[in-house]
Amino acid sequence: MNVELVEKIADAVLYEGYMLYPYRASSVKNRQRFNWGALAPRSYSEAQHGTEAWEMQTQCLVESAENTRLNIKVRFLHLTMRQIGQLVRPVSEWPEDAEPGFNFVPSLEAGGNLYQEWQEAVERDVVLPELSLASAGNGEFAFTFPYSRELEPITDGEGKIPGVLVRTQEAVSGVVEYRAESLSVPNLFKLTVKIKNLTEFENAGEHSREKALLSSIVSTHTILSVKNGGFVSLLDPPDSLREIAQSCQNTGTYPVLTGVEGSREFILSSPIILYDYPEIAPESAGDLFDGTEIDEILTLRIMTLTDEEKREMRGIDDRARKILERTEMMPEEQLLKMHGALRGLRKHKGAANG
Repeated sequence: MNVELVEKIADAVLYEGYMLYPYRASSVKNRQRFNWGALAPRSYSEAQHGTEAWEMQTQCLVESAENTRLNIKVRFLHLTMRQIGQLVRPVSEWPEDAEPGFNFVPSLEAGGNLYQEWQEAVERDVVLPELSLASAGNGEFAFTFPYSRELEPITDGEGKIPGVLVRTQEAVSGVVEYRAESLSVPNLFKLTVKIKNLTEFENAGEHSREKALLSSIVSTHTILSVKNGGFVSLLDPPDSLREIAQSCQNTGTYPVLTGVEGSREFILSSPIILYDYPEIAPESAGDLFDGTEIDEILTLRIMTLTDEEKREMRGIDDRARKILERTEMMPEEQLLKMHGALRGLRKHKGAANG
């Protein structure tokens, strides 16, 4: 149960801001994307005098027991530039030994579909080997995801191939550093996890932020878990540990307890401010990539899109298409569940009884 809850919240964080209403590539807000948890190459960050982050730090407290085990997972999105190529001469079959000539265009219509230039993303996981907390000490784990380029033919429904989707991923590389420090309080450790983008990025001062994003890691967050131990809430620590908890320094990220309320085996450290034990609204029918909005409002807005706007939305990528299909097929009772949902109030720890 705990793992499922953590993964649901982590996925919501991972895709927060991936695309926003009105879910079209022509929208200004969808041309400048992925501002959450973006770590640029170090050389670009330094060329920008630190206005763009290249590292992230999570620091938290762990209460240990006998043979406490620690797991560290870093997740982020690796951007993919999808460009549209229009063939100089349409072909009936895609050649296996050579690329046909094509020119890049902003969009292409074929077979009743609209294909547009867009930044897609691939999920990346960096999973460190399980560690013994007591003997973890200092360490680091390097990661690399190489350059790739793929071509996907576009068919027109009549046996011709007039264009091609060109997907390009720049290489990204970095390191996850960790340190487990035993404190003066018995069985208490301060855990530090740093994520650094060390991707080579030549002539960094000459490139735009859009170019740098293709060599960045975005929506970066960390999932920590322990066995035979427990994390300490940094938002509401025990009085005896409050001063030590306040000494934890987090850069670009906010660690909170995650999972079933009351459990202390998971920490989600994300660039989005959350409370301990965040939850996905039970009436939510699926991802809309905008946790600051209300599902009912976004769903109703999608329903009011024109046919041409829906065609453009459908052509962004599979995630946008699924949002549209889910909305168009949504039964009335599901929509009604979103309206007027009530939330229970949490009693503050210091509130008076009565």
